[in-house]
Amino acid sequence: MPVPQAPSGNPPWLAAVQQHDPQFGASYQGMRERILKDGAIPAKYKFLMGMVTDTIAAHPDGVRSLADNARAAGASEAEITEAVEVGYLYGGTAALVMGVNAFPGN
Repeated sequence: MPVPQAPSGNPPWLAAVQQHDPQFGASYQGMRERILKDGAIPAKYKFLMGMVTDTIAAHPDGVRSLADNARAAGASEAEITEAVEVGYLYGGTAALVMGVNAFPGN
Protein backbone atom coordinates (compact mmCIF):
# COMPACT_ATOMS: atom_id res chain seq x y z
CA MET A 1 0.00 0.00 0.00
CA PRO A 2 1.47 3.42 -0.96
CA VAL A 3 2.32 5.90 1.76
CA PRO A 4 -0.08 8.91 1.72
CA GLN A 5 1.61 12.05 0.48
CA ALA A 6 1.15 15.52 1.92
CA PRO A 7 -0.16 18.19 -0.45
CA SER A 8 2.39 19.96 -2.58
CA GLY A 9 2.85 23.66 -2.07
CA ASN A 10 1.15 25.88 0.43
CA PRO A 11 -1.44 28.45 -0.59
CA PRO A 12 0.31 31.78 -1.25
CA TRP A 13 -1.57 33.57 1.54
CA LEU A 14 -0.36 31.14 4.23
CA ALA A 15 3.02 32.90 4.55
CA ALA A 16 1.29 36.10 5.71
CA VAL A 17 -0.79 34.17 8.25
CA GLN A 18 2.32 32.41 9.57
CA GLN A 19 4.18 35.70 9.84
CA HIS A 20 1.41 37.27 11.93
CA ASP A 21 0.55 34.21 14.01
CA PRO A 22 3.10 31.37 13.68
CA GLN A 23 1.22 29.06 16.04
CA PHE A 24 -2.07 29.40 14.12
CA GLY A 25 -0.24 29.10 10.79
CA ALA A 26 1.44 25.88 11.89
CA SER A 27 -1.87 24.52 13.18
CA TYR A 28 -3.61 25.31 9.88
CA GLN A 29 -0.77 23.83 7.86
CA GLY A 30 -0.84 20.59 9.85
CA MET A 31 -4.60 20.26 9.47
CA ARG A 32 -4.36 21.02 5.72
CA GLU A 33 -1.68 18.38 5.22
CA ARG A 34 -3.68 15.76 7.13
CA ILE A 35 -6.89 16.46 5.23
CA LEU A 36 -5.40 16.72 1.74
CA LYS A 37 -3.26 13.58 1.73
CA ASP A 38 -4.46 10.36 0.13
CA GLY A 39 -7.10 8.68 2.26
CA ALA A 40 -10.52 7.24 1.52
CA ILE A 41 -10.61 9.96 -1.15
CA PRO A 42 -7.39 10.25 -3.19
CA ALA A 43 -5.58 13.60 -2.89
CA LYS A 44 -6.10 14.45 -6.56
CA TYR A 45 -9.88 14.36 -6.06
CA LYS A 46 -9.64 16.50 -2.94
CA PHE A 47 -7.72 19.12 -4.93
CA LEU A 48 -10.30 18.93 -7.73
CA MET A 49 -13.09 19.48 -5.17
CA GLY A 50 -11.25 22.54 -3.89
CA MET A 51 -10.76 23.74 -7.45
CA VAL A 52 -14.50 23.49 -8.13
CA THR A 53 -15.22 25.35 -4.89
CA ASP A 54 -12.81 28.15 -5.81
CA THR A 55 -14.28 28.23 -9.32
CA ILE A 56 -17.75 28.88 -7.93
CA ALA A 57 -16.42 31.32 -5.30
CA ALA A 58 -14.51 33.31 -7.97
CA HIS A 59 -10.97 32.80 -6.65
CA PRO A 60 -8.80 32.64 -9.82
CA ASP A 61 -5.49 32.15 -8.00
CA GLY A 62 -6.99 29.30 -5.98
CA VAL A 63 -8.34 27.65 -9.13
CA ARG A 64 -4.90 27.86 -10.71
CA SER A 65 -2.93 26.57 -7.72
CA LEU A 66 -5.42 23.81 -6.89
CA ALA A 67 -5.39 22.63 -10.51
CA ASP A 68 -1.60 22.53 -10.35
CA ASN A 69 -1.75 20.59 -7.07
CA ALA A 70 -4.25 18.18 -8.62
CA ARG A 71 -1.88 17.64 -11.56
CA ALA A 72 1.02 17.02 -9.16
CA ALA A 73 -1.16 14.49 -7.32
CA GLY A 74 -1.82 12.65 -10.59
CA ALA A 75 -4.94 14.27 -12.06
CA SER A 76 -5.13 14.18 -15.84
CA GLU A 77 -6.05 17.12 -18.04
CA ALA A 78 -9.32 15.32 -18.78
CA GLU A 79 -10.12 15.19 -15.05
CA ILE A 80 -9.32 18.88 -14.65
CA THR A 81 -11.48 19.72 -17.66
CA GLU A 82 -14.40 17.74 -16.24
CA ALA A 83 -13.96 19.48 -12.88
CA VAL A 84 -14.26 22.84 -14.68
CA GLU A 85 -17.45 21.53 -16.29
CA VAL A 86 -18.83 20.47 -12.87
CA GLY A 87 -18.09 24.00 -11.61
CA TYR A 88 -20.08 25.36 -14.55
CA LEU A 89 -22.99 23.01 -13.85
CA TYR A 90 -23.31 24.22 -10.27
CA GLY A 91 -22.04 27.78 -10.60
CA GLY A 92 -23.13 28.92 -14.07
CA THR A 93 -21.28 30.87 -16.70
CA ALA A 94 -19.36 32.99 -14.18
CA ALA A 95 -17.89 29.78 -12.75
CA LEU A 96 -16.98 28.60 -16.25
CA VAL A 97 -15.14 31.88 -16.91
CA MET A 98 -13.32 31.45 -13.58
CA GLY A 99 -12.65 27.77 -14.26
CA VAL A 100 -10.46 28.44 -17.29
CA ASN A 101 -7.83 29.60 -14.81
CA ALA A 102 -7.18 25.87 -14.32
CA PHE A 103 -5.60 25.69 -17.77
CA PRO A 104 -1.98 26.75 -18.30
CA GLY A 105 -1.60 30.11 -20.01
CA ASN A 106 -4.90 31.50 -18.75
